[in-house]
Amino acid sequence: MGIMIPQANPKASYTAHKDEIDSAIARVMESGRYILGQEVAAFEKEFAAYVGVGCGIGVGSGTDALHLALRACGVGAGDEVVTVSHTAVATAAAIEMCGARPVFVDIEPSTFVIDPSQIERVMTSRTRAIVPVHLYGQVADMESIRSIARSRGVVVVEDCAQSHGATCGGRKSGSLGDIAAFSFYPTKNLGAFGDGGMVVTGNPELAERVRMLREYGWRQRVNSEIPGVNSRLDEVQAAVLRVKLKHLDHGNGERRRKAAIYTHGLEGTGIVCPTETESVRHVYHLYVVRSKKRDSLRTFLEERGIGTLIHYPIPVHLQQAYKRLGHAPGAFPRTEACCQEILSLPLFPELPDSDIEKVVLSIREFMDLPAPPSAGTGRQEKAF
Repeated sequence: MGIMIPQANPKASYTAHKDEIDSAIARVMESGRYILGQEVAAFEKEFAAYVGVGCGIGVGSGTDALHLALRACGVGAGDEVVTVSHTAVATAAAIEMCGARPVFVDIEPSTFVIDPSQIERVMTSRTRAIVPVHLYGQVADMESIRSIARSRGVVVVEDCAQSHGATCGGRKSGSLGDIAAFSFYPTKNLGAFGDGGMVVTGNPELAERVRMLREYGWRQRVNSEIPGVNSRLDEVQAAVLRVKLKHLDHGNGERRRKAAIYTHGLEGTGIVCPTETESVRHVYHLYVVRSKKRDSLRTFLEERGIGTLIHYPIPVHLQQAYKRLGHAPGAFPRTEACCQEILSLPLFPELPDSDIEKVVLSIREFMDLPAPPSAGTGRQEKAF
């Protein structure tokens, strides 16, 4: 059977806002300005204001955003950056693009994000930055991380690739460290129709440095003051993102509502559902469950036309490209254990509630459990 319920569907976002998006793209085409024009400038201001900081700098990808944020903070050859191995490999790649070395620590098993209690034990005189990854839409314990960073004189660079609109203590991710990096990959909560990223910060000096770094080190055109790169968010993507930013909070609200349907429907199954820590508002970029029967469950769901993914099956420290860092299996037991059990279920704002009910019923069938008592009522406002 082919996949009838996809894990993600970026086209659904286009369909939902087609007229607005088509109009925005046409506006760019008619303008004749396709690189670093009015759309990028406007989106930089709008997104920075949304996050709650003063400056935004659009760049070519989320990886570039993290790389340039680190470089703007002075991270370079011989430095060390503390982060997690349970993340997209882009986090480690961006660190190494600076010439620095990623230093991994383990995660908190219930939230999948960095465990602050592990950080100080790996810090050395070469440690220049901490990169907490706000994974799956969950924000890391930034109060503890900021406290460590202040005491050790290092910067905090937030990896917000999966946490657009998530909050901690009422403040949005991206406003909780010294500088932050966002990705606008198409499947993100705020996704473009291609690659794109942004660095945000409340520090004007860091912002100016990122602006120079993204375009050959120019402060004035064709005069390179520092070594830079070519990493520019283009006008078409910025125009699309301006439209979609207006709908981000609604989309996040739908993700949270649908996540609640899953959590309620999976009660009593033995499936470990995502948790939300006190003071954090999770935005469920992904709805990631844990099961010791993960692989057989995934096959069972696929046979019923239900798509799933594993984010991420191999921790960075055990991937071939990073074995040179010297971490043997068992180095980060929580990370390695979760990579054997995690499964991302279908979730996106436009996903019908009825499809979520099908997923839940299929999982309960796999576990040889009956449907929840109120299943099949057809009540869309409160499934099950």
